[in-house]
Amino acid sequence: MTALALFFGHPRFQEPDLSEISRIQGVESAWREAYRRHGPQAPNQVQGDFAVAFSPEPGKTFMAVDRFARHSLCYRVENASILQVAARADEVAASSSSLDMQAIYDYFHFHVIPAPRTIFQQVLRLPAAHYGLFQGGELTVAPYWRPRFTSVTPADFSSLKEEFLDILRSSVQSQRHEGGRTGCFLSGGTDSSTVTGLLSQQFGEGVPTYSIGFDAEGYDEMEYARIASRHFKTRHHEYYVTPEDLVQGIPRVAAYYDQPFGNSSALPGFYCAQLAQQDGLQRLLAGDGGDELFGGNSRYAKQKLFHAYTHVPSILRQGILEPLAPLFNRLPLVRKLGSYIDQAKVPMPDRITAYGLLEQIGAENIFPVQILSLFSPAIPGTLERAVWHETDGADFVNQMLAYDWRFTLAENDLPKVCGTTTLAGIEVGFPLLDERLVDFSLKLPPHYKVNGLKLRWFFKEALRGFLPEEIITKQKHGFGLPFGIWVLRHPSLHQLAESSLHQLAERGLIRHPFVNQLFQQYLPRHPGFYGEMVWILLMLEQWFQAHANHYQFSPSA
Repeated sequence: MTALALFFGHPRFQEPDLSEISRIQGVESAWREAYRRHGPQAPNQVQGDFAVAFSPEPGKTFMAVDRFARHSLCYRVENASILQVAARADEVAASSSSLDMQAIYDYFHFHVIPAPRTIFQQVLRLPAAHYGLFQGGELTVAPYWRPRFTSVTPADFSSLKEEFLDILRSSVQSQRHEGGRTGCFLSGGTDSSTVTGLLSQQFGEGVPTYSIGFDAEGYDEMEYARIASRHFKTRHHEYYVTPEDLVQGIPRVAAYYDQPFGNSSALPGFYCAQLAQQDGLQRLLAGDGGDELFGGNSRYAKQKLFHAYTHVPSILRQGILEPLAPLFNRLPLVRKLGSYIDQAKVPMPDRITAYGLLEQIGAENIFPVQILSLFSPAIPGTLERAVWHETDGADFVNQMLAYDWRFTLAENDLPKVCGTTTLAGIEVGFPLLDERLVDFSLKLPPHYKVNGLKLRWFFKEALRGFLPEEIITKQKHGFGLPFGIWVLRHPSLHQLAESSLHQLAERGLIRHPFVNQLFQQYLPRHPGFYGEMVWILLMLEQWFQAHANHYQFSPSA
C-alpha cells in the first residue's frame, strides 16, 4: 500500500496544544497527533476547510474532508490492496477507466454528480463530513459528524443576537488573507452584503467588492449591489457578462472541472473572480451558506405550506380530499386546491424534485432505448431519501436545511465557487460556514428561521439597522444567468449550444430528434426552464471534448 500525505485547506485545531503543534511543526504533525489521540473522530476536533489523506501507521490510511467538503478527495482501491487518493477524480482514474453510466444519469437529475460517485467507474468521492479508513484491504467510509438540532427554550432574542453578531465578526476576521488583499463577492443579497459590511467595519472604507450584471430584463440586480456598496463605502467593481463571454468561457470552465458540472452560475462566478484577480486581490469572501443555515430559500416557505397537509386527519385526506382531487383539477374555482393536494401528498424529499427537467421532458424522450436501459432511475431518489432521513426527528424546517447542506452547498454551490475561483487564480473564504456559526444555527428555534412564511426571520432582524432596508426586504436572486434567452437571440452562442448538443447525440448518448425539439419547441416556449437543459447538455459535451473526446456510447458502454 502506497504511503499518502495529502493536506489541503486551512484547518484550525481546537485543542490548544494541537494548535501550537500546527503553528510550530506544521499541519501534518498536528493531524498525525490528532489522529493518535482521537482516531477516525479526529476531524471533530478541527474547524475550517480541509481535506487530508495520510498513513498514521504502516498498513493503514486515513482520509477526511470538512463538514461541507470545500476540498475534494477522490479515491480508488486497486487489487484490494492499494488505495489511490487525489483531489481530482481524473487524477485517480486510470487511462483505461470506463465511464460510470449511472453517474451520467445522476448528472441529469442533479446537474452535478453527487458523492460518492464520480464520472469514472471505480473512482469514488468522499462525501462531506465523512472519513475513510483503509486497512487490511478493507475500506470503511462513514460520517464523523451529523447535524443535531437542539433548539434553546425559551429563546431570548437579545442574547442570541449578541452571540450571533460576535460570531459573525470573528468569522469574517478569521477569513481575511494574512498579508494580502481581501475583497468580497457582492451580489446585493443579504449574505454577501453582510460579509461586505463586516469586512468594511474591520478594514474601514474602501473594501474592494465585485459584482456581475446581465443586460437582460429580470436578471440584473446590480442596483442592489450598488446600494450595499454606497452604504458600506466600498471600492466597487462591476462586470457585465455578455453572450460572447459565454462563448469564450464555457469551454474553459467545463474543461477545468474533473467531471461534468452543470451549475449555470459558474460562468458569472468565474468572470467575477477573474476581475478581482486582475485587480491584484489574493482572496475573496463569499456569502454562501446563509440561506441554508438560517432559512432563506423560497422553497422552505413553499414546502412548509405543503407540509401543513400532513396535519389534516388521514381519514379526511385519504377518504375525501385525495379521491376528489381529479375533480378539483377540472373545475376552475378549485383547481388550485386540486394541484395543492396532488403536490402535498407526495412525501419529502421526492416532492422537491418531482417537477424537474427529467420529469417534465421524460427520460424516454431524451435517451435512446439502449442507453436508457443502462440507467437505474431510482438511484438518485434513494440517495436523496437517505440524506433526508439522517435527520429524522428534527423539525421539518431544520430537516430541509440539513438536506440542503449536502445537496445545495456541498455538492453544488461550493464546488461552483471553489472551482471557478481556483481557475481564476484567487482564494475564497466562506465566513457564513464557520463551524461556530453552524453550531449556533443548530440551537436556533425553527420559527426563528422560517417564521410563519417569513424567510430567515432571525438573521434579518438581528441585522436590521446594519444592512440597508432595501436589501433586507428584497427578493433573493443572486448571479442568475439569462442563458436560455441569450441562446435564442445570439447566433454565436446558439451555434455553440446547438452544435455541442448534436455532437453529444453523435456520441449516442441522446437522441437527435430530442435536440431538434429542444431548440425548436421547448426553448422558445420557456427559455428560463428549458435553457437549463440546454446548459447541462452543453457543459457535458464540452467536458467530453476536453477529457474524453474519443468516447462513444453504445449498448455495451
